[in-house]
Amino acid sequence: MDNLATLQELLGYQFKNQKLLIEALTHKSYKQPYNNERLEFLGDAVLDLIVGEYLYKKFRDFDEGKLSKMRASLVNEGGFTSLATHLGLGEYIYLSNAEENNAGRTKSSLLSNAFEALMGAIYLETGLGKVQEITINLLEHVHPDISLDSLFKDYKTSLQELTQAHFGITPEYQLIAAHGPDHKKEFEVAVLIGGKRYASAQGKSKKQAQQEAALIALNMLSKELK
Repeated sequence: MDNLATLQELLGYQFKNQKLLIEALTHKSYKQPYNNERLEFLGDAVLDLIVGEYLYKKFRDFDEGKLSKMRASLVNEGGFTSLATHLGLGEYIYLSNAEENNAGRTKSSLLSNAFEALMGAIYLETGLGKVQEITINLLEHVHPDISLDSLFKDYKTSLQELTQAHFGITPEYQLIAAHGPDHKKEFEVAVLIGGKRYASAQGKSKKQAQQEAALIALNMLSKELK
């Protein structure tokens, strides 16, 4: 695991209380008296407000329907995983050996939750302003041409075009698990490129899970190829 000083440098924020930072990065599988679930709850609410205000000010001609659609595409597991991936957050999460061996550091749910918890922790220390600054900076790096079209593109197609152009191969999608009753199933799908597992994500359908996994892999691969 990398030094937490590196993460704080990437964030542009130095924690006064390092224990709070560690709590934000601690997955429940790590079996400590604390984990990041409560901070995740707080961070989710804070990010919902920040992204909502950002879109409200940026797209002044959009009605409530368009703004809600854009916010929903950003304030979700896939959206937060993209921001977490940009930070390389997976390298800093404290998790059990079993979870790590199960590719936990690339799991969409773990990355998304850790990002929300991290923003919740910063909010507790310093208030809304700094979280807003960090979040908007990350959003504009991950989505430089943020628009309705860019947010709702077909990520599977984009990933396939990238892998074929650079490696001459096509990504594969593997169903990892299906959870819940038939009327409310959640599917977990992994994306493999050249046999290497790049990411996994969950969705209410296999198609949605594939799209979210493709988006995470696209962000990871784009960074690797720079």
